[in-house]
Amino acid sequence: MPLIPEEPQIHESAQGPRATPASGRVAPTPRPVPGPRPAAPPRPGRPGPVRPMPAQRTPHEPVMAAPGPSVPAVAPAAAATPQIQLIPASAEGALDAAEEAVDLLLESGRAPGEVLVVTTGDPHPWAAHELSFGESAYWAQHDAGDDVFYADAAAVGRAASRPVVVVAVNGGPEAVAATALPLARDRAGALLIVCGDPQVINSVLGAGV
Repeated sequence: MPLIPEEPQIHESAQGPRATPASGRVAPTPRPVPGPRPAAPPRPGRPGPVRPMPAQRTPHEPVMAAPGPSVPAVAPAAAATPQIQLIPASAEGALDAAEEAVDLLLESGRAPGEVLVVTTGDPHPWAAHELSFGESAYWAQHDAGDDVFYADAAAVGRAASRPVVVVAVNGGPEAVAATALPLARDRAGALLIVCGDPQVINSVLGAGV
């Protein structure tokens, strides 16, 4: 059988000059040319060449002020004026109005020991009862400070301050109210409630009460 010319000869004549290296060696398979190496990441725990740069803060990061002497959050207040609440009532109904005010205070969460009740006329029945056992026992309950304390206007100067003072203007000379109300206001830490004739109360404590 006659031999057929081999394919490589046909390809050599058809392809033209093959791009081969000048040296005549077969070109090796191209390999990716390595580019410049990226900078090696810093090792954990090792500080890089650049220390923290304050100028490169993120916009949302608050700038902390340098520590200095602390400023008190609330300036010490001078003698705070208590809030004054007026409950209009007649001399005969002032004591009942005061009792209702005390009940509301206790229901709202006030501790009994935070309330002082002052009367300008007849003493409160509790005070009259306790004084029957002697003044020492009576004032001992005041000093204990664990219950509502009832005092006559003449004794309000001896009573200690409490957060809330309730005054019942239930009679007595107007001069007694004029003396007792300013003292009661001084004893009230946060709230002064006055039950009585608004005209008498305003004339003593000032207009706008």
